[in-house]
Amino acid sequence: MAERANRRWPAVLLFVLALAGVVAASYTLAQRLGIRSLRESTSHRLDLYAANLQAEMDRFEYLPPVVSLNEHLVALLERPADHARADVVNHYLQTVASRAGASAIYVMDIHGLTLAASNWQQSNSFVGTNFAYRPYFQEAAKGFPGRFYGVGTVSREAGYYYAHSVVKDGRVIGVTAVKVSLERLDQAWGHDGEKIVVADSNGVVFLSSEPNWKYRTLRGLSDETIGRLAATRQYSEAGLLSPLGMREKSVLENGATIVEVRAEPIEHQRSGATTDFLVQQNRVPGTDWRLLVLSELAPAQVSARITSALAALSLVLAALLVLYFQQRRRFFAQTVAARVALQQANDQLERNVQERTQALSDANLRLQDEIGERKRVEETLRATLEDLVHTARMAVLGQMSAGITHELNQPLAALRTLSGNAVVFLERGQQEQAASNLRIIGQLTDHMGKITSQLKKFARKSAVELRQVNVPAVVHDAMFLLRQSLPTAAIRIEQHFEPEDLSALCDANLLEQILLNLLTNAIDAVEGTARPHILIHAWAEDGMARIEVHDNGPGIAEHVSPHLFEPFYSTKEQGRGLGLGLAISADIVRKLSGTLTPGRSATLGGALFTIQLKAAELETAHV
Repeated sequence: MAERANRRWPAVLLFVLALAGVVAASYTLAQRLGIRSLRESTSHRLDLYAANLQAEMDRFEYLPPVVSLNEHLVALLERPADHARADVVNHYLQTVASRAGASAIYVMDIHGLTLAASNWQQSNSFVGTNFAYRPYFQEAAKGFPGRFYGVGTVSREAGYYYAHSVVKDGRVIGVTAVKVSLERLDQAWGHDGEKIVVADSNGVVFLSSEPNWKYRTLRGLSDETIGRLAATRQYSEAGLLSPLGMREKSVLENGATIVEVRAEPIEHQRSGATTDFLVQQNRVPGTDWRLLVLSELAPAQVSARITSALAALSLVLAALLVLYFQQRRRFFAQTVAARVALQQANDQLERNVQERTQALSDANLRLQDEIGERKRVEETLRATLEDLVHTARMAVLGQMSAGITHELNQPLAALRTLSGNAVVFLERGQQEQAASNLRIIGQLTDHMGKITSQLKKFARKSAVELRQVNVPAVVHDAMFLLRQSLPTAAIRIEQHFEPEDLSALCDANLLEQILLNLLTNAIDAVEGTARPHILIHAWAEDGMARIEVHDNGPGIAEHVSPHLFEPFYSTKEQGRGLGLGLAISADIVRKLSGTLTPGRSATLGGALFTIQLKAAELETAHV
């Protein structure tokens, strides 16, 4: 027995080493595949983020040259002491800034002194302030376009500055500057497990989807750099520009890197906690900025651990099967040996045939019982193996579903943005850019078709899932889509939630679709209104969540009310809708066990639509 045990130890050790090797190899391979998939999925979003930032910056590039052509502004630069002229220019700049959506527009003399500004009536007016130390002024004073991002020394608000020289008779007599805010991009950027930052050439983060990362640095700053930033006051009153605590761990192909970021104690409730991110970056055209997308590696690491665990389990099952067959072979060998011994005993002891026959019969019965027991063990092992195969299939289905949900959201948003841009390019006669967008749209459509085909292989029908949904988050998502596709900059849109974390029992995607339909109708209704105004009010009452959409448009006519929810009934001009939005919205609300009610807004005087859903509890349901 001891000798047999000694022979088993090398086999056990070899098995343990093989098991460790399989686990390590499967973990490494699964992690690499997960990182590659993550890199491919975020690469296109990186291009979209960069294009979005570039488009936001290009939106105001025309404004300083146009303002510089105003004859009153030129006259003020020639006669700075003309207060009446300054008042005219102040009002002109205020009007232009309001209509264009700029934070501030102002004009400076050749020495950098501000003579007039759009914020002349505000307490933090730029009038009388000298900005000669700003790089954008220095560039424009030399006759070149000035560009600069920094924190305002007067307003204490960050913004992007455009500057243009005012020229008369071949000489520069002053500078016009426009300040715009890029802060809304912070709210629009970011997904679960993904962080987006924009850093300047010094490595200072000035735009970020993570508020705690703003005005931090990707690396330590030299004394020379700190002195240069202090001279231009680029980030005055913006903190100490402390490093983020980012450490590079490895470099991948295509310029991607894996970094370790040390989190603040308040985020993880313990000091020194770190998170691994996959970092991909692009240069922002026309600037020395870098746009970085940091994707958490935790999902890829979890998937790798699951894969290695399944590989280890498979190897253990294989070892169990080998042991089983060895035991079975040993059993049959013992049976043959017993029969031989019995035959020899029968030849030698013929006088005890009956006694020995009885003994053989008893032994045979015991053998039959043992055979039956071993068959039951075999059936149990087979059932266990089938359960494991089924579990693995369900795990794959779960991963595909998560991947499809993640992959479809981005192409859909990209299709909307690219198609809208294609229309603009076609209107401008930019055929090549429009054709490029259409080609990308075709590629995204093919990609989505492949994804849906893969989903059909696993499930033919999916149910509406009712769960606890954060209403403000859904409203914000709908507003983000509207801002990307509709010209809502001139529309005043208010949002009130009581409480701020109001939740409803519904499907987030369906609720977002209803809100998009109602908000689109509201935007159409206030078109042509002097001061367009839309109000979104949501609150909880008597176990119900109520969401109201108000507008200050003409309201709902009496002859229209009975037909509001009829398919293909529309009061809009031909070509601006099929009349299906409200009919579809009403049908979706019914599926969510809620109601959609029209009315007249007592607050704004226009139309009012009220969505009523069950308030969410700590439970989920399926329809």
